[in-house]
Amino acid sequence: MHPAAPPRRSAAVLTGIGCLLLPLLAVPSAEAVTTPRATIPPSTTAVATRYEAEDARLTRAAVATNHTGYSGTGFVDYTNATGSAVEFTVDTATGGGSLALRYANGTTTDRPMDISVNGTVVASGVPFGSTGSWDTWATKTVAVRLPAGTNTVRATATTANGGPNLDRLDIGAPATDGPAVPFGSHLFPYAAGTLKPSGAQSALDGAVIEAYDAWKAAFVRQNCGNGWYQVISPDADHPYVAEAQGYGMVVTATMAGADPQARTVFDGMVKYMLAHPSVNNPDLLAAEQDSSCRSVNGSDSATDGDLDVAYGLLLADKQWGSTGTYDYKDLAIKHIDAIKESEVNPTTHLMLFGDWSDSGESHYWMTRSSDWMIDHFRAFEAATGDRTWGTVRTAHQKLIASQQSEYAPDTGLLADFVVDTDGTPAPAPDKVLESPHDGDYSWNACRDPWRIGTDAVTSGDTASLAAARKLNSWIKDETGGDPDRIGSGYHLDGSVFDDGNDMAFTAPFVVTALTDPGSQAWLDALWNKLATTPIDPDLYYGSSVQLQTMIVASGNYWVP
Repeated sequence: MHPAAPPRRSAAVLTGIGCLLLPLLAVPSAEAVTTPRATIPPSTTAVATRYEAEDARLTRAAVATNHTGYSGTGFVDYTNATGSAVEFTVDTATGGGSLALRYANGTTTDRPMDISVNGTVVASGVPFGSTGSWDTWATKTVAVRLPAGTNTVRATATTANGGPNLDRLDIGAPATDGPAVPFGSHLFPYAAGTLKPSGAQSALDGAVIEAYDAWKAAFVRQNCGNGWYQVISPDADHPYVAEAQGYGMVVTATMAGADPQARTVFDGMVKYMLAHPSVNNPDLLAAEQDSSCRSVNGSDSATDGDLDVAYGLLLADKQWGSTGTYDYKDLAIKHIDAIKESEVNPTTHLMLFGDWSDSGESHYWMTRSSDWMIDHFRAFEAATGDRTWGTVRTAHQKLIASQQSEYAPDTGLLADFVVDTDGTPAPAPDKVLESPHDGDYSWNACRDPWRIGTDAVTSGDTASLAAARKLNSWIKDETGGDPDRIGSGYHLDGSVFDDGNDMAFTAPFVVTALTDPGSQAWLDALWNKLATTPIDPDLYYGSSVQLQTMIVASGNYWVP
Protein backbone atom coordinates (compact mmCIF):
# COMPACT_ATOMS: atom_id res chain seq x y z
CA MET A 1 0.00 0.00 0.00
CA HIS A 2 1.12 3.53 -0.70
CA PRO A 3 0.61 4.85 2.84
CA ALA A 4 0.96 8.57 2.38
CA ALA A 5 1.65 11.34 -0.03
CA PRO A 6 5.02 13.05 0.60
CA PRO A 7 5.07 15.78 3.21
CA ARG A 8 5.05 19.10 1.43
CA ARG A 9 8.07 21.32 1.12
CA SER A 10 9.12 24.00 3.55
CA ALA A 11 7.67 27.43 2.90
CA ALA A 12 10.77 28.96 1.36
CA VAL A 13 10.58 32.65 0.49
CA LEU A 14 10.96 33.35 -3.22
CA THR A 15 13.29 36.26 -3.84
CA GLY A 16 14.51 38.25 -6.80
CA ILE A 17 12.61 40.37 -9.26
CA GLY A 18 12.81 39.91 -13.01
CA CYS A 19 10.22 41.61 -15.19
CA LEU A 20 8.76 39.04 -17.57
CA LEU A 21 6.27 41.33 -19.28
CA LEU A 22 6.69 42.02 -22.97
CA PRO A 23 6.32 45.54 -24.37
CA LEU A 24 2.76 46.75 -24.85
CA LEU A 25 1.27 46.87 -28.32
CA ALA A 26 2.49 49.91 -30.20
CA VAL A 27 0.63 51.89 -32.84
CA PRO A 28 2.25 51.35 -36.24
CA SER A 29 3.85 54.43 -37.76
CA ALA A 30 3.60 55.44 -41.41
CA GLU A 31 4.33 52.43 -43.57
CA ALA A 32 6.98 52.06 -46.24
CA VAL A 33 5.27 49.52 -48.48
CA THR A 34 7.05 47.57 -51.19
CA THR A 35 5.55 47.39 -54.66
CA PRO A 36 2.54 45.09 -54.32
CA ARG A 37 2.63 41.83 -56.23
CA ALA A 38 -0.18 40.19 -58.10
CA THR A 39 -2.58 37.87 -56.31
CA ILE A 40 -0.49 34.99 -55.07
CA PRO A 41 -0.89 31.76 -57.04
CA PRO A 42 -1.61 29.08 -54.46
CA SER A 43 -0.03 25.65 -54.45
CA THR A 44 -2.18 22.80 -53.19
CA THR A 45 -0.80 20.38 -50.61
CA ALA A 46 -2.26 17.35 -48.93
CA VAL A 47 -3.19 19.35 -45.83
CA ALA A 48 -3.87 22.91 -46.96
CA THR A 49 -3.69 25.53 -49.70
CA ARG A 50 -0.23 27.09 -49.51
CA TYR A 51 0.93 30.66 -50.05
CA GLU A 52 4.64 31.47 -49.95
CA ALA A 53 5.62 34.56 -47.94
CA GLU A 54 8.18 35.66 -50.52
CA ASP A 55 5.31 36.23 -52.99
CA ALA A 56 3.29 38.40 -50.60
CA ARG A 57 2.99 42.18 -50.15
CA LEU A 58 5.74 43.29 -47.76
CA THR A 59 5.92 46.26 -45.42
CA ARG A 60 9.34 47.01 -43.98
CA ALA A 61 10.41 43.44 -44.69
CA ALA A 62 12.51 41.70 -47.36
CA VAL A 63 12.85 38.34 -49.08
CA ALA A 64 15.89 36.39 -47.86
CA THR A 65 17.56 33.02 -48.44
CA ASN A 66 20.38 33.09 -45.87
CA HIS A 67 18.91 30.34 -43.67
CA THR A 68 18.04 26.75 -44.56
CA GLY A 69 14.84 24.73 -44.34
CA TYR A 70 12.43 27.14 -46.04
CA SER A 71 9.94 26.09 -48.72
CA GLY A 72 9.52 27.82 -52.07
CA THR A 73 12.24 30.22 -53.20
CA GLY A 74 12.92 31.98 -49.91
CA PHE A 75 11.38 33.46 -46.78
CA VAL A 76 10.58 36.93 -45.42
CA ASP A 77 12.87 38.67 -42.95
CA TYR A 78 10.95 41.32 -40.98
CA THR A 79 12.66 44.62 -40.22
CA ASN A 80 13.17 45.06 -36.48
CA ALA A 81 10.34 47.56 -36.21
CA THR A 82 6.80 47.80 -34.94
CA GLY A 83 4.41 47.66 -37.89
CA SER A 84 6.56 45.59 -40.23
CA ALA A 85 4.19 43.22 -41.99
CA VAL A 86 3.49 40.54 -44.57
CA GLU A 87 0.12 40.58 -46.34
CA PHE A 88 -1.17 37.60 -48.32
CA THR A 89 -3.99 37.78 -50.85
CA VAL A 90 -5.74 34.42 -50.81
CA ASP A 91 -8.61 32.81 -52.68
CA THR A 92 -11.01 30.57 -50.78
CA ALA A 93 -13.69 29.38 -53.16
CA THR A 94 -15.80 27.77 -50.46
CA GLY A 95 -14.48 29.51 -47.38
CA GLY A 96 -11.80 28.08 -45.16
CA GLY A 97 -10.57 27.80 -41.60
CA SER A 98 -7.26 27.86 -39.68
CA LEU A 99 -4.33 29.98 -40.74
CA ALA A 100 -1.05 28.08 -40.29
CA LEU A 101 2.02 30.34 -40.37
CA ARG A 102 5.41 28.62 -40.67
CA TYR A 103 8.11 30.67 -38.99
CA ALA A 104 11.57 30.66 -37.42
CA ASN A 105 12.79 32.68 -34.45
CA GLY A 106 16.45 32.19 -33.60
CA THR A 107 16.34 34.53 -30.60
CA THR A 108 15.14 33.79 -27.07
CA THR A 109 12.64 36.67 -27.24
CA ASP A 110 9.04 36.25 -28.33
CA ARG A 111 8.09 38.21 -31.46
CA PRO A 112 4.32 38.67 -31.25
CA MET A 113 2.20 39.68 -34.23
CA ASP A 114 -1.37 40.79 -34.87
CA ILE A 115 -3.17 38.63 -37.43
CA SER A 116 -5.75 40.48 -39.52
CA VAL A 117 -8.28 39.27 -42.09
CA ASN A 118 -9.60 41.86 -44.54
CA GLY A 119 -8.32 44.65 -42.33
CA THR A 120 -9.82 43.40 -39.05
CA VAL A 121 -7.59 41.99 -36.32
CA VAL A 122 -8.79 38.45 -35.60
CA ALA A 123 -5.97 37.49 -33.20
CA SER A 124 -3.95 40.13 -31.34
CA GLY A 125 -0.47 39.69 -30.00
CA VAL A 126 -0.12 36.09 -31.20
CA PRO A 127 3.16 34.81 -29.70
CA PHE A 128 5.89 33.57 -32.03
CA GLY A 129 8.36 32.15 -29.56
CA SER A 130 11.87 30.86 -29.99
CA THR A 131 12.39 27.89 -32.31
CA GLY A 132 15.98 27.43 -31.15
CA SER A 133 17.70 28.67 -34.30
CA TRP A 134 16.95 30.53 -37.54
CA ASP A 135 17.21 27.22 -39.41
CA THR A 136 14.55 25.55 -37.25
CA TRP A 137 10.96 26.12 -38.34
CA ALA A 138 7.70 25.79 -36.43
CA THR A 139 4.03 26.32 -37.25
CA LYS A 140 1.71 28.73 -35.46
CA THR A 141 -1.98 28.04 -36.12
CA VAL A 142 -4.76 30.60 -35.73
CA ALA A 143 -8.31 29.25 -35.95
CA VAL A 144 -10.48 31.57 -38.06
CA ARG A 145 -13.24 31.23 -40.64
CA LEU A 146 -12.49 33.02 -43.93
CA PRO A 147 -15.42 34.10 -46.08
CA ALA A 148 -15.61 32.53 -49.53
CA GLY A 149 -13.83 34.57 -52.18
CA THR A 150 -10.72 36.74 -52.17
CA ASN A 151 -9.35 37.73 -48.75
CA THR A 152 -6.30 39.47 -47.34
CA VAL A 153 -4.41 37.94 -44.41
CA ARG A 154 -1.85 40.22 -42.74
CA ALA A 155 0.73 39.40 -40.06
CA THR A 156 1.97 42.60 -38.39
CA ALA A 157 4.78 42.86 -35.83
CA THR A 158 3.66 44.51 -32.60
CA THR A 159 7.03 45.22 -30.96
CA ALA A 160 10.29 46.90 -31.90
CA ASN A 161 11.86 43.47 -32.36
CA GLY A 162 9.77 43.00 -35.50
CA GLY A 163 8.35 39.66 -36.52
CA PRO A 164 9.97 36.25 -36.89
CA ASN A 165 11.24 35.00 -40.23
CA LEU A 166 8.10 33.95 -42.11
CA ASP A 167 8.18 31.09 -44.61
CA ARG A 168 4.58 30.56 -45.71
CA LEU A 169 0.88 30.57 -44.93
CA ASP A 170 -1.25 27.43 -45.20
CA ILE A 171 -5.03 27.80 -45.38
CA GLY A 172 -7.16 24.89 -44.18
CA ALA A 173 -5.99 22.06 -41.93
CA PRO A 174 -3.01 22.97 -39.73
CA ALA A 175 0.25 22.17 -41.51
CA THR A 176 2.78 19.67 -40.15
CA ASP A 177 0.52 18.46 -37.36
CA GLY A 178 0.14 21.91 -35.84
CA PRO A 179 -2.02 22.11 -32.71
CA ALA A 180 -5.73 22.82 -33.09
CA VAL A 181 -5.67 25.18 -30.09
CA PRO A 182 -2.27 26.88 -30.19
CA PHE A 183 -1.24 28.76 -27.09
CA GLY A 184 -2.34 32.37 -27.34
CA SER A 185 -5.26 31.70 -29.68
CA HIS A 186 -7.88 32.26 -26.93
CA LEU A 187 -10.48 30.17 -28.73
CA PHE A 188 -12.45 29.39 -25.55
CA PRO A 189 -13.72 32.56 -23.84
CA TYR A 190 -14.28 32.42 -20.09
CA ALA A 191 -17.66 32.92 -18.45
CA ALA A 192 -19.25 36.35 -18.79
CA GLY A 193 -18.02 38.77 -16.16
CA THR A 194 -14.64 37.10 -15.66
CA LEU A 195 -11.83 39.58 -15.10
CA LYS A 196 -8.40 39.44 -16.69
CA PRO A 197 -5.20 41.16 -15.57
CA SER A 198 -4.71 44.67 -16.95
CA GLY A 199 -2.42 45.21 -19.93
CA ALA A 200 -2.08 43.98 -23.49
CA GLN A 201 -2.94 40.36 -24.13
CA SER A 202 0.43 39.91 -25.83
CA ALA A 203 2.14 40.96 -22.59
CA LEU A 204 0.10 38.49 -20.55
CA ASP A 205 0.81 35.68 -22.99
CA GLY A 206 4.48 36.61 -23.15
CA ALA A 207 4.81 36.43 -19.37
CA VAL A 208 3.38 32.92 -19.43
CA ILE A 209 5.72 31.83 -22.22
CA GLU A 210 8.76 33.09 -20.33
CA ALA A 211 7.62 31.35 -17.16
CA TYR A 212 7.01 28.16 -19.15
CA ASP A 213 10.45 28.30 -20.78
CA ALA A 214 12.06 28.68 -17.36
CA TRP A 215 9.92 25.92 -15.87
CA LYS A 216 10.70 23.57 -18.74
CA ALA A 217 14.44 24.26 -18.49
CA ALA A 218 14.38 23.62 -14.74
CA PHE A 219 12.20 20.53 -14.49
CA VAL A 220 11.64 18.68 -17.79
CA ARG A 221 14.26 15.96 -18.15
CA GLN A 222 15.36 12.96 -20.21
CA ASN A 223 17.46 11.47 -17.43
CA CYS A 224 16.61 7.80 -17.92
CA GLY A 225 16.80 7.26 -21.69
CA ASN A 226 14.23 5.09 -23.50
CA GLY A 227 12.78 8.14 -25.26
CA TRP A 228 11.14 9.13 -21.98
CA TYR A 229 10.52 12.67 -20.78
CA GLN A 230 9.94 13.22 -17.06
CA VAL A 231 9.24 16.16 -14.77
CA ILE A 232 11.74 16.10 -11.93
CA SER A 233 10.65 17.12 -8.42
CA PRO A 234 13.72 18.11 -6.39
CA ASP A 235 11.65 19.26 -3.41
CA ALA A 236 9.58 16.07 -3.09
CA ASP A 237 10.67 12.92 -1.29
CA HIS A 238 11.25 11.12 -4.61
CA PRO A 239 12.86 12.47 -7.79
CA TYR A 240 9.80 11.65 -9.87
CA VAL A 241 6.20 11.68 -8.62
CA ALA A 242 2.91 11.13 -10.46
CA GLU A 243 1.69 14.60 -9.55
CA ALA A 244 4.63 16.07 -11.48
CA GLN A 245 4.06 13.90 -14.54
CA GLY A 246 0.41 14.92 -14.59
CA TYR A 247 1.34 18.58 -14.38
CA GLY A 248 3.83 18.08 -17.19
CA MET A 249 1.30 16.51 -19.54
CA VAL A 250 -1.35 19.20 -18.96
CA VAL A 251 1.15 22.05 -19.28
CA THR A 252 2.88 20.68 -22.38
CA ALA A 253 -0.36 20.06 -24.27
CA THR A 254 -1.61 23.53 -23.32
CA MET A 255 1.61 25.26 -24.43
CA ALA A 256 1.59 23.63 -27.88
CA GLY A 257 2.05 26.35 -30.46
CA ALA A 258 4.34 28.35 -28.19
CA ASP A 259 6.71 25.38 -27.85
CA PRO A 260 7.66 23.73 -31.18
CA GLN A 261 8.76 20.64 -29.21
CA ALA A 262 5.46 20.23 -27.38
CA ARG A 263 4.25 17.08 -29.13
CA THR A 264 7.66 15.40 -28.96
CA VAL A 265 7.90 16.13 -25.24
CA PHE A 266 4.31 15.07 -24.63
CA ASP A 267 4.80 11.75 -26.41
CA GLY A 268 7.92 11.16 -24.31
CA MET A 269 5.82 11.75 -21.20
CA VAL A 270 3.19 9.31 -22.46
CA LYS A 271 5.90 6.72 -23.05
CA TYR A 272 7.17 7.24 -19.49
CA MET A 273 3.65 6.94 -18.08
CA LEU A 274 2.99 3.69 -19.94
CA ALA A 275 6.30 2.23 -18.72
CA HIS A 276 5.36 2.84 -15.07
CA PRO A 277 1.97 1.23 -14.42
CA SER A 278 0.48 0.93 -10.97
CA VAL A 279 0.80 -2.53 -9.46
CA ASN A 280 -2.92 -2.49 -8.61
CA ASN A 281 -4.39 -1.17 -11.86
CA PRO A 282 -2.08 -1.16 -14.91
CA ASP A 283 -4.08 1.64 -16.54
CA LEU A 284 -2.99 4.01 -13.77
CA LEU A 285 0.43 5.54 -13.09
CA ALA A 286 2.71 4.37 -10.29
CA ALA A 287 3.07 7.24 -7.83
CA GLU A 288 6.83 7.45 -7.25
CA GLN A 289 10.11 6.67 -9.00
CA ASP A 290 13.71 6.88 -7.85
CA SER A 291 16.63 8.59 -9.58
CA SER A 292 16.93 5.66 -11.99
CA CYS A 293 13.23 5.96 -12.88
CA ARG A 294 12.34 2.72 -11.12
CA SER A 295 8.95 2.66 -9.39
CA VAL A 296 9.29 2.44 -5.62
CA ASN A 297 7.29 2.56 -2.38
CA GLY A 298 4.72 -0.01 -3.43
CA SER A 299 4.31 1.05 -7.06
CA ASP A 300 0.68 2.00 -6.50
CA SER A 301 -1.11 5.14 -7.67
CA ALA A 302 -1.82 8.69 -6.49
CA THR A 303 -5.17 10.15 -7.51
CA ASP A 304 -4.06 13.71 -8.26
CA GLY A 305 -1.46 12.53 -10.75
CA ASP A 306 -3.90 10.22 -12.50
CA LEU A 307 -6.55 12.93 -12.85
CA ASP A 308 -4.09 15.23 -14.60
CA VAL A 309 -2.66 12.44 -16.77
CA ALA A 310 -6.14 11.64 -18.08
CA TYR A 311 -6.91 15.32 -18.59
CA GLY A 312 -3.62 15.86 -20.41
CA LEU A 313 -4.42 12.98 -22.78
CA LEU A 314 -7.80 14.56 -23.58
CA LEU A 315 -6.06 17.86 -24.34
CA ALA A 316 -3.60 16.05 -26.61
CA ASP A 317 -6.42 14.37 -28.52
CA LYS A 318 -7.99 17.77 -29.19
CA GLN A 319 -4.64 19.33 -30.10
CA TRP A 320 -3.17 16.72 -32.44
CA GLY A 321 -5.76 14.02 -33.00
CA SER A 322 -5.18 10.39 -32.08
CA THR A 323 -3.78 8.86 -35.27
CA GLY A 324 -0.08 9.37 -34.51
CA THR A 325 2.31 7.36 -32.36
CA TYR A 326 -0.25 7.18 -29.56
CA ASP A 327 -4.02 6.99 -29.60
CA TYR A 328 -4.46 9.70 -26.98
CA LYS A 329 -8.23 9.36 -26.84
CA ASP A 330 -8.11 5.61 -26.25
CA LEU A 331 -5.46 6.01 -23.56
CA ALA A 332 -7.50 8.78 -21.93
CA ILE A 333 -10.65 6.66 -21.81
CA LYS A 334 -8.72 3.74 -20.32
CA HIS A 335 -7.22 6.02 -17.69
CA ILE A 336 -10.58 7.63 -16.88
CA ASP A 337 -12.26 4.23 -16.54
CA ALA A 338 -9.43 3.06 -14.29
CA ILE A 339 -9.81 6.15 -12.09
CA LYS A 340 -13.52 5.40 -11.76
CA GLU A 341 -12.81 1.76 -10.90
CA SER A 342 -9.94 2.24 -8.45
CA GLU A 343 -9.89 5.84 -7.19
CA VAL A 344 -13.54 6.80 -6.73
CA ASN A 345 -15.38 5.63 -3.63
CA PRO A 346 -18.48 3.94 -5.13
CA THR A 347 -20.63 4.82 -2.13
CA THR A 348 -19.79 8.49 -1.59
CA HIS A 349 -18.65 9.23 -5.18
CA LEU A 350 -15.69 11.08 -3.66
CA MET A 351 -12.08 10.68 -4.70
CA LEU A 352 -9.91 8.22 -2.78
CA PHE A 353 -6.21 8.88 -2.13
CA GLY A 354 -5.10 6.24 -4.63
CA ASP A 355 -5.81 2.74 -5.89
CA TRP A 356 -4.31 1.33 -2.69
CA SER A 357 -7.26 2.53 -0.58
CA ASP A 358 -10.05 -0.03 -0.38
CA SER A 359 -12.90 -0.85 1.97
CA GLY A 360 -10.60 -2.90 4.15
CA GLU A 361 -8.20 -0.11 5.11
CA SER A 362 -8.44 2.96 7.32
CA HIS A 363 -8.35 5.73 4.69
CA TYR A 364 -11.31 4.52 2.65
CA TRP A 365 -13.71 7.07 4.13
CA MET A 366 -11.37 10.00 3.65
CA THR A 367 -10.72 12.36 0.74
CA ARG A 368 -8.17 15.06 -0.17
CA SER A 369 -9.51 18.48 -1.17
CA SER A 370 -6.84 19.10 -3.81
CA ASP A 371 -8.20 16.08 -5.73
CA TRP A 372 -11.57 17.77 -6.18
CA MET A 373 -10.91 18.84 -9.78
CA ILE A 374 -14.38 19.83 -10.93
CA ASP A 375 -13.43 20.82 -14.47
CA HIS A 376 -11.68 17.47 -14.96
CA PHE A 377 -14.86 15.63 -13.99
CA ARG A 378 -16.76 17.69 -16.59
CA ALA A 379 -14.23 16.77 -19.25
CA PHE A 380 -14.36 13.08 -18.29
CA GLU A 381 -18.13 13.00 -18.66
CA ALA A 382 -17.95 14.74 -22.04
CA ALA A 383 -15.29 12.34 -23.29
CA THR A 384 -16.88 9.11 -22.09
CA GLY A 385 -20.61 9.88 -22.02
CA ASP A 386 -20.57 8.28 -18.56
CA ARG A 387 -22.99 10.18 -16.31
CA THR A 388 -21.21 8.82 -13.26
CA TRP A 389 -18.82 11.74 -13.67
CA GLY A 390 -21.71 14.17 -13.31
CA THR A 391 -22.58 12.44 -10.05
CA VAL A 392 -18.94 12.65 -8.94
CA ARG A 393 -18.83 16.35 -9.79
CA THR A 394 -22.03 17.10 -7.84
CA ALA A 395 -20.84 15.13 -4.81
CA HIS A 396 -17.65 17.16 -4.62
CA GLN A 397 -19.40 20.49 -5.11
CA LYS A 398 -21.82 19.65 -2.29
CA LEU A 399 -18.90 18.71 -0.06
CA ILE A 400 -17.10 21.98 -0.83
CA ALA A 401 -20.21 23.96 0.05
CA SER A 402 -20.85 22.08 3.29
CA GLN A 403 -17.23 22.26 4.47
CA GLN A 404 -17.07 25.99 3.80
CA SER A 405 -20.39 26.62 5.52
CA GLU A 406 -19.85 24.44 8.58
CA TYR A 407 -16.13 24.73 9.27
CA ALA A 408 -14.95 27.94 7.59
CA PRO A 409 -17.91 30.32 7.28
CA ASP A 410 -15.70 33.41 7.47
CA THR A 411 -12.86 32.23 5.21
CA GLY A 412 -14.07 29.54 2.82
CA LEU A 413 -10.87 27.60 3.49
CA LEU A 414 -10.85 23.84 3.10
CA ALA A 415 -8.78 21.29 4.97
CA ASP A 416 -6.07 19.21 3.33
CA PHE A 417 -8.06 16.09 4.21
CA VAL A 418 -11.67 15.36 5.12
CA VAL A 419 -12.62 12.29 7.18
CA ASP A 420 -15.84 10.42 7.98
CA THR A 421 -17.19 10.77 4.45
CA ASP A 422 -19.55 7.87 5.14
CA GLY A 423 -21.31 9.92 7.81
CA THR A 424 -20.71 13.54 8.72
CA PRO A 425 -17.64 14.70 6.78
CA ALA A 426 -15.26 16.85 8.83
CA PRO A 427 -11.72 18.24 8.63
CA ALA A 428 -9.17 15.59 9.53
CA PRO A 429 -7.58 15.33 12.96
CA ASP A 430 -3.78 15.53 13.21
CA LYS A 431 -1.65 13.14 11.17
CA VAL A 432 -4.28 10.99 9.49
CA LEU A 433 -1.96 10.85 6.48
CA GLU A 434 0.82 13.42 6.40
CA SER A 435 1.29 16.00 9.15
CA PRO A 436 -0.12 17.71 12.26
CA HIS A 437 -1.85 20.09 9.83
CA ASP A 438 -3.93 17.52 7.96
CA GLY A 439 -7.08 19.32 9.12
CA ASP A 440 -5.77 22.77 8.14
CA TYR A 441 -5.37 24.71 4.92
CA SER A 442 -1.87 23.45 4.23
CA TRP A 443 0.34 22.03 1.46
CA ASN A 444 -2.45 20.15 -0.33
CA ALA A 445 -5.41 22.47 0.11
CA CYS A 446 -3.32 25.46 -1.00
CA ARG A 447 -4.19 24.41 -4.56
CA ASP A 448 -7.95 24.61 -3.93
CA PRO A 449 -8.47 28.26 -5.01
CA TRP A 450 -6.82 27.40 -8.34
CA ARG A 451 -8.89 24.26 -8.91
CA ILE A 452 -12.22 25.72 -7.77
CA GLY A 453 -11.64 29.05 -9.50
CA THR A 454 -10.70 27.36 -12.77
CA ASP A 455 -14.04 25.59 -12.96
CA ALA A 456 -15.80 28.82 -12.05
CA VAL A 457 -14.29 30.84 -14.90
CA THR A 458 -14.48 28.11 -17.54
CA SER A 459 -17.99 26.85 -16.78
CA GLY A 460 -19.69 29.76 -15.03
CA ASP A 461 -21.14 27.20 -12.59
CA THR A 462 -22.85 29.02 -9.74
CA ALA A 463 -21.63 26.62 -7.05
CA SER A 464 -18.00 26.98 -8.13
CA LEU A 465 -18.40 30.74 -8.42
CA ALA A 466 -19.80 31.00 -4.89
CA ALA A 467 -16.99 28.90 -3.43
CA ALA A 468 -14.31 30.82 -5.32
CA ARG A 469 -15.68 34.23 -4.40
CA LYS A 470 -15.80 33.30 -0.71
CA LEU A 471 -12.09 32.44 -0.81
CA ASN A 472 -11.25 35.57 -2.77
CA SER A 473 -13.16 37.89 -0.46
CA TRP A 474 -11.43 36.53 2.62
CA ILE A 475 -7.85 36.56 1.34
CA LYS A 476 -8.19 40.05 -0.18
CA ASP A 477 -9.43 41.43 3.16
CA GLU A 478 -6.98 39.37 5.20
CA THR A 479 -3.97 40.72 3.32
CA GLY A 480 -5.24 44.24 2.70
CA GLY A 481 -4.70 43.63 -0.99
CA ASP A 482 -0.99 42.87 -0.59
CA PRO A 483 0.07 39.49 -2.07
CA ASP A 484 3.28 39.56 -0.01
CA ARG A 485 1.14 39.07 3.09
CA ILE A 486 -0.26 35.70 2.00
CA GLY A 487 0.98 33.09 4.46
CA SER A 488 2.00 29.50 3.80
CA GLY A 489 -0.48 27.78 6.08
CA TYR A 490 -3.76 28.71 7.77
CA HIS A 491 -6.15 27.24 10.28
CA LEU A 492 -9.68 27.17 8.88
CA ASP A 493 -10.63 30.22 10.95
CA GLY A 494 -8.05 32.23 9.00
CA SER A 495 -5.33 32.40 11.62
CA VAL A 496 -1.92 31.82 10.09
CA PHE A 497 0.40 29.11 11.39
CA ASP A 498 3.18 29.63 8.82
CA ASP A 499 3.84 33.18 7.68
CA GLY A 500 6.32 32.14 4.99
CA ASN A 501 5.77 33.24 1.41
CA ASP A 502 5.59 30.34 -1.06
CA MET A 503 4.15 30.42 -4.58
CA ALA A 504 2.16 27.26 -3.86
CA PHE A 505 0.04 29.39 -1.52
CA THR A 506 0.25 32.78 -3.23
CA ALA A 507 -0.37 31.87 -6.86
CA PRO A 508 -3.73 30.03 -6.59
CA PHE A 509 -5.51 33.15 -5.38
CA VAL A 510 -4.93 34.85 -8.74
CA VAL A 511 -7.55 32.46 -10.15
CA THR A 512 -10.23 33.19 -7.56
CA ALA A 513 -9.60 36.92 -8.10
CA LEU A 514 -10.77 36.46 -11.71
CA THR A 515 -14.27 35.67 -10.43
CA ASP A 516 -15.00 38.96 -8.63
CA PRO A 517 -15.83 42.06 -10.71
CA GLY A 518 -14.72 44.25 -7.79
CA SER A 519 -11.23 42.76 -7.54
CA GLN A 520 -9.38 44.28 -10.51
CA ALA A 521 -6.73 46.00 -8.39
CA TRP A 522 -6.26 42.85 -6.30
CA LEU A 523 -6.02 40.71 -9.44
CA ASP A 524 -3.42 43.07 -10.95
CA ALA A 525 -1.35 42.97 -7.76
CA LEU A 526 -1.40 39.17 -7.75
CA TRP A 527 -0.57 38.94 -11.45
CA ASN A 528 2.33 41.34 -11.06
CA LYS A 529 3.63 39.23 -8.18
CA LEU A 530 3.52 36.07 -10.29
CA ALA A 531 4.87 37.66 -13.48
CA THR A 532 7.83 39.29 -11.73
CA THR A 533 8.81 36.34 -9.53
CA PRO A 534 11.25 34.09 -11.40
CA ILE A 535 10.59 30.37 -11.56
CA ASP A 536 12.64 28.83 -8.75
CA PRO A 537 14.56 25.79 -10.11
CA ASP A 538 14.78 24.32 -6.61
CA LEU A 539 11.03 24.45 -5.90
CA TYR A 540 9.22 22.30 -8.42
CA TYR A 541 5.94 22.37 -6.48
CA GLY A 542 5.49 26.11 -6.08
CA SER A 543 6.87 26.78 -9.56
CA SER A 544 4.46 24.32 -11.18
CA VAL A 545 1.50 25.89 -9.39
CA GLN A 546 2.76 29.37 -10.32
CA LEU A 547 2.97 28.51 -14.03
CA GLN A 548 -0.41 26.78 -14.19
CA THR A 549 -2.23 29.58 -12.43
CA MET A 550 -0.64 32.07 -14.82
CA ILE A 551 -1.96 30.00 -17.73
CA VAL A 552 -5.47 30.27 -16.29
CA ALA A 553 -5.23 33.95 -15.34
CA SER A 554 -3.95 34.94 -18.80
CA GLY A 555 -7.02 33.38 -20.47
CA ASN A 556 -5.15 30.44 -22.00
CA TYR A 557 -6.79 27.55 -20.17
CA TRP A 558 -9.49 25.47 -21.85
CA VAL A 559 -11.51 22.36 -21.09
CA PRO A 560 -11.42 19.61 -23.74
